[in-house]
Amino acid sequence: MTLVVGLIKASLPSYFPQRHGVFDAALAAVEKIAAMTGARLVEAPGVPMNGAEAQKALDHCRGQGADFILLLHGGFTMGDVARQIALSGLPMGVWATPEPGHEGDIQLNNFVSLNMSMSIARGVRDLRKAPVQWYFGAPDDSALQARLGRSFRALSARVALRDARIGVIGGLAPTFYNMDISAHTLKVATGAEPVHVDMHRLTAGMKNCAHDSVQREVAAMAARAEIRGVSDEQMALTAQAALAMRDIVAQEGFAGLAVSDWPALQEDPGMHPGAAFSWLEEVDNLPLASEGDVLGTVTQIVTRALTGRVGSLLDMTSPQLANDRILMWHGGGGPLYMGGPEVAWINHPMIGRGTPEGPRFGAIADFIFPDGPCTVLRVARSGTAAFGFEGTLRAEGESGFTGCRGWVTDFHSTRGQHSAGDIVTSVMEHGLEHHFVLVPGAFHRDFQEFAAWMAMTPLDIIAEHDGLPAGIC
Repeated sequence: MTLVVGLIKASLPSYFPQRHGVFDAALAAVEKIAAMTGARLVEAPGVPMNGAEAQKALDHCRGQGADFILLLHGGFTMGDVARQIALSGLPMGVWATPEPGHEGDIQLNNFVSLNMSMSIARGVRDLRKAPVQWYFGAPDDSALQARLGRSFRALSARVALRDARIGVIGGLAPTFYNMDISAHTLKVATGAEPVHVDMHRLTAGMKNCAHDSVQREVAAMAARAEIRGVSDEQMALTAQAALAMRDIVAQEGFAGLAVSDWPALQEDPGMHPGAAFSWLEEVDNLPLASEGDVLGTVTQIVTRALTGRVGSLLDMTSPQLANDRILMWHGGGGPLYMGGPEVAWINHPMIGRGTPEGPRFGAIADFIFPDGPCTVLRVARSGTAAFGFEGTLRAEGESGFTGCRGWVTDFHSTRGQHSAGDIVTSVMEHGLEHHFVLVPGAFHRDFQEFAAWMAMTPLDIIAEHDGLPAGIC
């Protein structure tokens, strides 16, 4: 799904926008930002100067599939233009450029017009449910371009969820009640829809995989990462699982998968699909979550739209509050790019341990995240809430448990610095589901804007404290 940006130029009758090249420079800037973010730009013809003309411009953009209307004030714009566009309910931005000079007669009077347009929008629509973003700056201003780029990425994530079908293979893992969702609430809040897929469809698809296809997939996996102790049989089962899930996605047009990876698959065909998850995340860039976690998949869809790549679905596993760090880990899944060159396929270390057979049920990827900035995200509460923060991956001392992992410290958000205790307090007292998506880089501001466009409730960081909290929801 591609974000379509509808650009509507507006101004009173005046030669000043043309004289100062406002429209041409602004159009070139928006085209550049759209190309960088994968959006498509459609431009309404003419310069509307009243409500009727604004509606024609709006209809033109809607006819081209616009998901977002950017109202560009080339010069002072009449209020009925802004009002008509605000009444549409479409996600909306209002941009004004600064004055070309500050002596003599005022040329554009754009900031006052921007102020007026935002005030009018507030009067005709519920900005909590239908936000309007404002932009002020010259087309070549780097801060203005960054602000527009953030909006385009955030709105692209909104579009990515619209009508997204998520294949839920096998349902929830047993007793993971915290990951249960209201499908109706999710659909209304985001547009995404979970679709049940019987586990037997996956296992039947695995049995029907052609031998040559399986061998090619195993060879490709071996070329990307060392196979350490995993049997040929288990690597073949891993390839079959990847191929069968890929076929299901292609046949159904799924935007992502949520898979119950235990215990059914250990009974038949006797494996764990963690390495298959990693492989599909790496090669297909497929949003995927284990244990039937639909909102984990939703978060992965959003992460891919914001960053270009899916992240790693992890548990917040082992806080070391005295050292101000938290181990983010999972024993299955995680795209290989997040481990750099030091990755390997190993036997799943937990399933089967302590038995005479030992850990033999399938492979997982084993690696440590390289040091650097990261973002941790979660779409929560059936798609109506959002939680996130940024931190720094820093390996020191203990390497963390076998699987995909890394120690996170230096926690911060737009509200400032936080401690590991603050993060743990927030996760516990918000009652957040226990999977989070970690992705390299700094994307929390993008995620926050996405959540605002979606009218999600922001779940803020709660300061560490003693005693029972009051008023936390």
